[in-house]
Amino acid sequence: MDRPETPAVPRFLVLRLDGPMQAWGTHTYEDFRPSNLFPTRSGLLGLLGACLGIDRRDREELNHLAASVEFAVRMDRKALRPERDGSQKKDALKLSDFHTVLNARKVDGSVNKNPVVSTREYLYDAVFTVAVEERSGALVSLDCIAGALRKPAFTPVLGRRSCPIARPLLDGGPVEAIDAKSLLAKVPPVGGVIYAEGELLSEQPMQIRDVPMYGQHRQFGTRRVYVHKE
Repeated sequence: MDRPETPAVPRFLVLRLDGPMQAWGTHTYEDFRPSNLFPTRSGLLGLLGACLGIDRRDREELNHLAASVEFAVRMDRKALRPERDGSQKKDALKLSDFHTVLNARKVDGSVNKNPVVSTREYLYDAVFTVAVEERSGALVSLDCIAGALRKPAFTPVLGRRSCPIARPLLDGGPVEAIDAKSLLAKVPPVGGVIYAEGELLSEQPMQIRDVPMYGQHRQFGTRRVYVHKE
């Protein structure tokens, strides 16, 4: 009698998202561009896609990447920032900035000939630790993603082009763990709220519309995220 196959242990990459500013956009229209409190699925896929060199018009490769990974994001409590008298830990803040936009779109799709004042939200001094899990049958492997994170094809940013990274994104190579929560419990700084998708369930689910639907128009689907408090 054949022995049953042993289930494969999940593999992960650990990413560090650290920068003076981050912006993870949610539903928006020109004059107001809010930021989510933690990195969105669309934003993280865009970050990985940029490192891999995937053209935003290449729907097939974008879909392959999206089908290959899922994310668990930990909101780290404080950011370590240099000061004149030494390093200091700072809390993250969400603040608004104002921009003047030319040729903004109207509701009917036409171009507005008058300048529009745009309000844009940013996260200041935020730090996140992300567990990227390789799904079964992944078409884009974690090894391929790790190589791209070390030598990105396009410049990686934290949500918007005005938000550069402050340190390397990748923290080591692929590792095995029972699940994303147990992995993040071992990665310092320990603690912080975790937002996870997939099978890492909790009693605090939330709906978020941040699943990119790669087509002719920029559209997003809804997913369920599970909140874990440590």
